[in-house]
Order: sequence, then structure tokens, then C-alpha cells
Amino acid sequence: MEIITAEIEATRAIGVREKLAAYLELSKPRIAFMLVLTAAAGFYLGAAKGFDIVLFVNTVIGITLLAFGVATLNQVWERKTDALMERTANRPLPTNKISVVEALVFGVSMCLTAEIYLAVLVNVLTAILGLIVIVGYVLLYTPLKTRTSASTAIGAIPGALPPLMGFTASANEITLGAWTLFAILFLWQFPHFLAIAWMYKDQYAKAGIKMLPVVEPSGKITARQIVIFTVLLLPVSLVPFFIGMAGLVYLIGASLLGLWFLAASIKAARAKSVEQARKLLLVSVLYLPLLFALMVFNHN
Repeated sequence: MEIITAEIEATRAIGVREKLAAYLELSKPRIAFMLVLTAAAGFYLGAAKGFDIVLFVNTVIGITLLAFGVATLNQVWERKTDALMERTANRPLPTNKISVVEALVFGVSMCLTAEIYLAVLVNVLTAILGLIVIVGYVLLYTPLKTRTSASTAIGAIPGALPPLMGFTASANEITLGAWTLFAILFLWQFPHFLAIAWMYKDQYAKAGIKMLPVVEPSGKITARQIVIFTVLLLPVSLVPFFIGMAGLVYLIGASLLGLWFLAASIKAARAKSVEQARKLLLVSVLYLPLLFALMVFNHN
């Protein structure tokens, strides 16, 4: 209680515009945008009985609120480690633009609103998946980051749920196609986040965050996992064609995208350099929306 009180007192006075900007930054809008895009694609792919625009809008709103809330609670938990890393030291909590209590209230309010919104205006199944995201990401993944490198695998589960939530929002059931979307995003996260971990391993080490490149400085296991998960992703990304979810254009495009991603992964694994890790990160960021866009464009 004394620590929280001290943090409240340390919060500096700022204008309304700067305060709103700080809350927006706390919500990690770029990450939320990426997650909502995959959820929107999932909704479209699950809409076998016709595209309901009202339901779609409600789904987007609910998942956006959820993403904002989870991102905020993540930063509340990590405010001390964020202050120790250059890449995160300027976030609203370490810079005292927002107090921990303000952020906690905002994050909990967003999550509660999202869950009620999804349960009432979308469906209960999607709300349950949203609850799994909250518990898995905020209460399991985040605290485990300073304890074990296995946190990446644990965090990949709630991290892969947005397209599944989008699918269940329109279909109100979990089918093979829905699990395929989940599997694609689950596998994609490993090369993506391991690239980030390699780029900032010194900062993670300073903050006591046990990412794989921190606990295994040689990079051999990190390199191996980057390639293995990208190799696994390639055939899984083709499954939508073989189960009739997408057509031939998707099969060709997904194959080319997968080979491109794999080539970048192999280069990063061989080089074990920040430069190649950054290139792999860029490829991963481009790969995911392009893959989902192809799936939507060539949906059967």
C-alpha cells in the first residue's frame, strides 16, 4: 500500500491532451489494431450463414476494448521492469504520466466492459475466450516472464485467441477452421517474439526478464526454435486450402509467403545478429496481415 501511495504522489501533473495521449499509449493501439485485424478476418471466415454487419461492429468494439484492457494491465504489472529498459522507459507508468491506480482502474474497467459487451452483444462463447485471454496473458504470462523462458509458449496461447474469437463471434462454435486460425497465430508468435528478444536481450537481462536469448546467450536454442516454428508454420498455413476454407490463390500465396518467412528465419538463425533479427521481425509483421488478407480474399 505504501508503494502504491508513493507512486500516486510521484505522478506529475499534465494537461488533458497529454493525459489522453498517455492513456492511448497505455492501450498499445498498434498491437490492438493487429489483433483486431486477425479477429475481423476470423469473423469473416466464420460467417457461413451470412455477414452480419451489426454483429461484426460489436465484435470489433468488444475485442478492441479487451485488447486495450489487457495491454494496460500488462503494463501495470511490468511498470518496474519497464523502467529498467530503454525501449519501455518512456511508457506512461515509468514516466509517471499516469498513476498505477489510474492505470489499474482503466485496465480493469476496459476488461470488464469488454467481457460484458461480448457476452451480451456477441455471444457467451466469445466472452469465455476473452476471459481466457485476460487470465492467460495478465495473470500467467506476464508474471512468469521474470521466472522462466517458457513464458513465451504460455503467452502464445492467449496471444493466438483473437482470430478464434472473431470466428466464434460469427459462427458461435469452434470448428477445425477456427482451430487452424489459432494454430497459425500460435506458431507465428515464436519467430516473431524470439526476434524481438534477440534484439533487446541485453535490456531484458538488465530488467531480469528471462527470455530465451537471455538464459541461453549462445543463441543456439533460440536459432533452432526460430527455424523449427517457422517450418511448422508453413504446412499449417496451407491447411485452410485443404479444408475448403480458401482457394488456389491462397494456396500459392501462402506458400510463397511461408517460404519468404522461412528464408528470413534461416538467415536470422545463421547470423545470430541484431540486424538479421530486425529483418526477421519486419518480415513477420508483414507476413501475418498478408496471409490473413489472402485468406479473406480467396475465401470459399
